[in-house]
Formats: sequence, structure tokens, C-alpha cells
Amino acid sequence: MFAAYRPILSLLRGTAFLLAASGLHGLLLPLRGQMEGFSTASLGLMGTAWATGFVAGCYFAPRIVRRAGHVRAFGTFAASGAIIALLTGLIIDEYAWIALRAFTGFVMAGAFMIIESWLNEKATNENRGTVFGLYMMVTYASIMGGQMIVAAGDVQSASLFMITGIFFCLSLIPTAVSTQSTPQLLQDVKLDLKGLYANSPVAAIACLLIGIANGAWGTLGAVYGARIGISTAQIALMMSLVVVAGAVMQLPAGRLSDRTDRRYVLAGAAFGAALFGLIVFLVQPRAGLFVLPATAAYGAFAYTLYSIAVAHANDHARAEDFVKVSGGLLLLYGFGTIIGPLLAAALMEWMRPESLFLATALAHICLAGYTMLRIKRRAPVPIEDRDAFKTLPVERSITPESLRLDPRTKNETDG
Repeated sequence: MFAAYRPILSLLRGTAFLLAASGLHGLLLPLRGQMEGFSTASLGLMGTAWATGFVAGCYFAPRIVRRAGHVRAFGTFAASGAIIALLTGLIIDEYAWIALRAFTGFVMAGAFMIIESWLNEKATNENRGTVFGLYMMVTYASIMGGQMIVAAGDVQSASLFMITGIFFCLSLIPTAVSTQSTPQLLQDVKLDLKGLYANSPVAAIACLLIGIANGAWGTLGAVYGARIGISTAQIALMMSLVVVAGAVMQLPAGRLSDRTDRRYVLAGAAFGAALFGLIVFLVQPRAGLFVLPATAAYGAFAYTLYSIAVAHANDHARAEDFVKVSGGLLLLYGFGTIIGPLLAAALMEWMRPESLFLATALAHICLAGYTMLRIKRRAPVPIEDRDAFKTLPVERSITPESLRLDPRTKNETDG
């Protein structure tokens, strides 16, 4: 039994290093930029640049893989990530970092698509659920582990940039030495906005708005923490707790949505995220003792929304359209993460650090209001006709290729 999972475990080791590098670098840059006096607008643009590069990578990486092959393309992406990480440690300049973050997003998308396609190739209909679960565990644990390394290091030195480069290099070793056959070529990514909206207006609008909120927090959460004066260790813990709280709450929220109209759960969670965001904005807590539980409560609501929205969309879609619908929603989420950092940065410069939560609250209030409006216009899918809720990663470091790992994908191949 263990032998069957050995190739998958080798790939997951590479994934762990790649995600740790992403988590470490993604938290290190805003903290170092804050210390260097970079403007909030430039720090927001770094998040926008990363998201833009990531979405572009989802579109263009399959072409690179078709030309070079999986192993060489992955080696190129991982090596490029290491080079970029080291360059950001050598060139301390906000404009250079914005450009480099776009390249980082592109190479990360390419690397993730290759690993996810490789994992999908090794998975069978019998063990696909296990492989998907292992991938989710590695995703959360590695990103958090990378972020917590920042707490143990010195943000003002070059050492953390070097560690990031080392992790990128370590990620390519399992695939470079693998004797396993390479998977099938990556499929091109397509976005059918009209079809997505016709299938589920709530899910389409929701994924865009969720991307705006999560993109704002993911990019500027560390900047918020630094500007209210909490320690680097508390900032790293805060960023991790938000994701953990969302991951923990996905299952109970999802199970509740299995028993009622998912849109009520979606609107309720959006309202809860907006409420806790507005509490932080109005109360302005400045001590870690209050900031950590408040942001964790925010994450518990905000980071359950994406999975519920995707589940609602797939309730209305045919089983064979799972990848097309979910992949399109993921791209809409990606477009939202491009917008979110710009909106939050503008509000933080205009008002105060807590305005980050005003930006997220605006997105969540719009989501809750639109969802309630749509409830009156369309009847829910009968409970007996729905698929059971499945958790999905809430970070930006997933691609449409990862959806082929989901156990529901087997419906497309079973005929």
C-alpha cells in the first residue's frame, strides 16, 4: 500500500519546499518593504503584480511545458524563483520588487501546474480523495511553515532571502531525480464569463469579491501588523492563524450548507467577515492579545467563502463540467486578487492601517447583499440533487490544474 504512494510522497516533498518558499517570500517582502519606508501603494502593487503574473502563468505556462517538457520546465521555473528571491535581497528598491513579483507569480503558476498535473497523473479514482487530502495538508502546513520562519529570522538581513532561494532549489530535486514517467501535457486554460454567470450569478460575483478581500489581506495583512506595532513573530502568527481558522471552519460551514440553501450560509459568512472587519476598523486594537483573536475570527468567516461559492456553482452545473466551472471561478478569484491590494492600499494611505479591513468589509457586504438579492430570484437546488461539500484551498497558490485532483473530477472520466 505504501509503495503505491511513494511517487506521490516524493512529489509532495517538492511541493512542500515550493510552498514554504512562497509563504516565506510573500511575508518577507512586505515586512522588509515596510522597514525600508516603501509606500503603501507600492506594497499593494506588489500584490497586484504577483496576482497578475500568476493569472498570466495559468494561461501561458502550458505552452512552455509543451515545448520543454515537464522536468525541464519545472527546473526552469524553480531556478527562476530562486534567482528572483535572491535578486530581491540584492536590489532593495520598490519598483524593482514590483516587477520581480510579477515574474514570481508567473513562475509559481507554472511550477504549481506541473506538480498538480503530475500528482493527478499518479492518482487513481480509488485513491484520488487521499491524494487530494494530502495535497491540501501540505499546502496549508508548508505555507504556514514558511511564514513562521520569518518570525525566527532577521527581516533586515539577507539571510531570509537566501533561505527562500534554497527552498526553491530544494523543490526541484524530487522531480529532477525522479524515474517516473512524465504526465500528459497541460491543458490550456479558458474563461467563459458568460457561461459562468449563466450557471450561477452568485458564485461568479462571489469569487470575484472574495478574491478582492483575500487579495487585500494576503498582500497587506503584514503591513497592517507592522504599522500597528505588533512584533514580527506576532505578525507571522497572525497571518497563519487567519488561514488556519478558515481551514478549520470550512468543514462545519460546508456541512451546514449541505443541509440548507448554500446561499444563506454564504451570505451569513460574508456578513460575519464584514462584521469582524468593521470591529477591527472601528475599535483599532493595537495589542497582539486583541489583534490575534480578532483577525482569526475574521479569517474563520472570510476563508470559508470560496469553497461554499464553488460548491454552490457546481450544484447548478453538470458533473462533467466540474473542471470547467471550478477553473473559471478560480480565474475570477485571481482577477479579484489583482484588484484587492490596490483598493486596500488606497484606503490605508488615505486613512489608517485598519482601513485594510474597511476594504475587505466593503467586498463582503456587497457579497452578502447580492447573495440575498439572488435568493429571491432563484429557487435552491434540492438537497438530494447536490454533491457533498468539499473543502478547497483558500490561498492564491492553486491553479486550474489542481482541480483535476479533486475526487469529483472522476465524474468527467467515468462516462
